[in-house]
Amino acid sequence: MTETLRTPAVAGSPLSADPRVTRAIGLVWHEADLLDRKEYETWQELYTEDASYVVPVDAETEDFDNTLNMVYDDARMRRMRVTRMTEGYAIAAVDAARTVRTVSRFVPVEVRDDEVTLRSAQVVVAYKRGRHDLWAGEVTHRIRLSRGGDRIALKVVRLVDSEDAVPAAGFLL
Repeated sequence: MTETLRTPAVAGSPLSADPRVTRAIGLVWHEADLLDRKEYETWQELYTEDASYVVPVDAETEDFDNTLNMVYDDARMRRMRVTRMTEGYAIAAVDAARTVRTVSRFVPVEVRDDEVTLRSAQVVVAYKRGRHDLWAGEVTHRIRLSRGGDRIALKVVRLVDSEDAVPAAGFLL
């Protein structure tokens, strides 16, 4: 069964209590916790082999292949990114920011028996070299539901300031 939603699910509505949506939200929160604890090896296991992790420059685009992206990772690139952040002397690993993120305002966009697409708001506070930076954006997650374990099939982070100069993060969004 597929439900494409025209209006957001609100507290008390049938979709806000849908166990598929609850599972998807739980996975998104788990991902946020892993990223804040810098558990990147475990984080990458949350993704399906064919998943994409995208941070586009154009906040309106859906055509990630033909537009500029800050990040556009497939499985190979995610593995390389994790390696840079966890092994050897890489600036991304040595000088990584400490982060605390909040993910909220979940809106189910599409709910199927095997997949849920959610939009949410994410705010990341990063602390590095005595300075706090704020990263905010809307995130779309497409979660594949499975008895063997739910996985992220797509993550798109649309930063509110994506078209401005964005500092080097030293962490994953």
